[in-house]
Amino acid sequence: MFLRIVLLAFTLALSSCFLTPHRIDIQQGNYFDPEAVAKLKPGMTRSQVRFLLGTPLVADPFHPDRWDYLFIQRPEGKLELERRLTVWFDGDRLVRAVTDIPQSEAAPAAPAATAPAEGAQSALDQR
Repeated sequence: MFLRIVLLAFTLALSSCFLTPHRIDIQQGNYFDPEAVAKLKPGMTRSQVRFLLGTPLVADPFHPDRWDYLFIQRPEGKLELERRLTVWFDGDRLVRAVTDIPQSEAAPAAPAATAPAEGAQSALDQR
């Protein structure tokens, strides 16, 4: 009888070592494609930006000319991807956009004929 109890306790203790809780994949915020971010141009209206990127995650009532987009992906509870994009407007027109997407992902290299003129400021600033 004692041997059965010890064997049962040992089996339960050993099986608990292999049991781990399931961690779900978590995606929060707006997924924004690097190609869509590359399409942002100064002078776009708020509705055009909303059509391109979706509704902003944070529309601050204290800063109505600033929209923040955030995307976080956590498979099994571990942070894998975090992207941030902030756009500023002057009235109804896009003035500036800042993102943490690397330049290599944001847009393919533009041909020399369509490269911006020297001194021209890009609508997309990289952090």
